[in-house]
Amino acid sequence: MGICDNRTVIITGAARGLGRAYALAFAAEGANVVVNDIGTSLGGEGRDTSAADAVVDEIRAAGGAALANYEDITDWDAAKRIVDAAIEAFGDLHVIVNNAGIVRDRMFVSATPEEWDATMHVHLRGHFCLARHAVDYWRAKQKRGENPDARIINTTSGAGLQGSIAQSAYSTAKGGIASLTLVQAAELGRYGITANALAPSARTRMTEQAFADKMATQGDAFDVMDPANIAPTVVWLGSSESANVTGCVFELEGGRIMLGDGWREGPAVDAGRRWNPDEVGEAVETLLAERVAPRKVWGTA
Repeated sequence: MGICDNRTVIITGAARGLGRAYALAFAAEGANVVVNDIGTSLGGEGRDTSAADAVVDEIRAAGGAALANYEDITDWDAAKRIVDAAIEAFGDLHVIVNNAGIVRDRMFVSATPEEWDATMHVHLRGHFCLARHAVDYWRAKQKRGENPDARIINTTSGAGLQGSIAQSAYSTAKGGIASLTLVQAAELGRYGITANALAPSARTRMTEQAFADKMATQGDAFDVMDPANIAPTVVWLGSSESANVTGCVFELEGGRIMLGDGWREGPAVDAGRRWNPDEVGEAVETLLAERVAPRKVWGTA
């Protein structure tokens, strides 16, 4: 018996890296897994369904239940077909893990509108389309008097939470996903749906390029950057055991689970009247001296 027995999960970008680790871990805990992946390059080019098929074959060989799906998560109608396929194959849907993404590493002064739009399209629209159709299904269940016991698990990033040099588009998209998660949690709890986000640090096609030194295997007994280290928390978030956890961002690395503290009100000063422009500088200096030091942008000294 596993903590996700008879639960059905859709995982996007599930053919490689983190997505593959999630798919295998969910299956090991008894879940029915829809392995969604169109098999593109890191830049979003090309199609290859063989990687998704290989993950499904691996799950089935171990006695699990899985279905390969090659639909485009950024296409509104295709996203509904993903949801419909899961329900048709396994009779229900309980969890979506929005994991798929692309990256465009570029300094802001060199960024192009095309790269910017592509990054927003995959990350933000991709997170929106699938979740929106899943929520329609779960909301209908709730209105029929059934408890969907449903989970949205989104993927943000340290880049989205604190910024990253040469990743202005990626950081912006991932920051948007963190904010989307907060809104989903606030709005959807009434329907039996939770929403949480992950900021995982692990070895993937993306991180091997951007952070090659950090991602390299060090030969230690515990491979901190193994994507499989992230999967247990994701599986737990997809289980019935996590029903009281929503609106959270979890930063995960190796054996470390950190709960993000989010944006909070910092120090303040109130003049009790309208400020004069020449007074503002001194007030801001006071606030900066009192604040908790922010985390540094990735890639800065």
